Amino acid sequence: MTRLSASHWTGYNRDQSCGVVHLGTGAFHRAHQAVYFDRLMAAGHPDWMIQGASLRSSRVSKQLNPQAGLYTVVTRAGGGEDSRLIGAIKHVIVAADDAEALIDAIAAPEVALITLTVTEKGYRPALANGRLMMDDPDVQHDLENPDHPTTALGFIAAGLAQRHANGAGPLTILSCDNMPDNGHAARRGVLAYAQARDPELAQWIETSCTFPSSMVDRIVPATTDADIDALGTRRGYLDRGMVKTEPFSQWVVEDNFAACRPPLETVDVTMTEDVAGWETAKLRLLNGAHSALAYLGLLAGHRFVHEAITAPGFADYIDALWDEVEATLAPLQGFDASQYRAALIERFRNASLAHQTYQIAMDGSQKLPQRFLATIQERQAQGLRSPALTLAVAAWMRWQTGVGEDGAAYVVDDPMADTTRRILENADKDPSAIVDGLMGLHAIFNTDLASDAAFKSAVTAALTQLLAGGAAKSVAEFGQNKL
Repeated sequence: MTRLSASHWTGYNRDQSCGVVHLGTGAFHRAHQAVYFDRLMAAGHPDWMIQGASLRSSRVSKQLNPQAGLYTVVTRAGGGEDSRLIGAIKHVIVAADDAEALIDAIAAPEVALITLTVTEKGYRPALANGRLMMDDPDVQHDLENPDHPTTALGFIAAGLAQRHANGAGPLTILSCDNMPDNGHAARRGVLAYAQARDPELAQWIETSCTFPSSMVDRIVPATTDADIDALGTRRGYLDRGMVKTEPFSQWVVEDNFAACRPPLETVDVTMTEDVAGWETAKLRLLNGAHSALAYLGLLAGHRFVHEAITAPGFADYIDALWDEVEATLAPLQGFDASQYRAALIERFRNASLAHQTYQIAMDGSQKLPQRFLATIQERQAQGLRSPALTLAVAAWMRWQTGVGEDGAAYVVDDPMADTTRRILENADKDPSAIVDGLMGLHAIFNTDLASDAAFKSAVTAALTQLLAGGAAKSVAEFGQNKL
């Protein structure tokens, strides 16, 4: 079997300019944004090739660069599948090995757009009360070595500094991460870093560049060796960069571009003046339910989302969680919550995806505030309790123990894992001490929520139930005994 190469490509001319630099060329980007740009160029809109970049790992570059940037998107549903060869990514830079190449790419005059999928962790240095975390080792490194940065913020600032010096013009920096108001988070982070590096650069960025928000929605499970082998059998080539996904895909983008704007509306992207409502609905309904299914499902022994959602009581529990969420959603033109919820259930039941609950459970400390806690606080302001969301928070706490209900150990994959592990060790299996310790982490639980006695009591009761009876029983009995 031959490896996928340029000889397999029969689409549009790929010898064109890269109008986009993308930071974080992982599976989600390849199954989502890159597909839209591929469709755009196939429809006759040139010069929107993507220069990909991985900030640290060389894994994606080793997958894609030997294949001339080509890869296959496999779409699965109902036991069937379709596949499409994607040519939008020209090359992937490993920034840790060649910082200059990424800075030059951002500074290239033909580039009009930077897109990001660096996950919540990528913004972490800038999210401490809106100020740059000057004591963060990566931030310190980048400020001391501005031409050899390590963070997304450092690379963006370095590339923009070179553009400014060369007169190449401003850029649009478009965040595609699952965060509320992600454009504001990107803007705040870049400006804070630039101000610490060079106030004149920060002034130019603030007045010249734009940071639109966007909402992205597509389920993209991790690719397995079995997926790669199966594709090779069907297509006759080995594709190490393939990704698998579902048919559903949505991209909503704030129409606020500093430079040339790709005509994304021609390939079914929703361009809008306000992304916030779409972001909130998706984060709380889809991502919130995913995280709840992940923690409770993993504890109950379910490896995949489709297994969890069909287990006794889980669908009813998720329905109750959505009822709590929906009470916090403002009316949104073009959005029907009941239809969206019905579609989500079917997406969760898609066994063809084999979406692993463990994959969703990663980085929970970064996801909890957006997916659960903000909703809980809004409901509290309305005088409403949130038993379903509270159980999800308790399940996250139970997950931090690193030991399953069957006694088997697992890795808690999270940037705060060392901190949460120490708290759990000091708590010595006491639910009240666990809740006190974890809710004392103000990077996750803000002061108002952490000091709310009623909420703390409800979480403690839910955690006590999980530790005593297990997740499956807690979910199955949820409707009869709301906490």
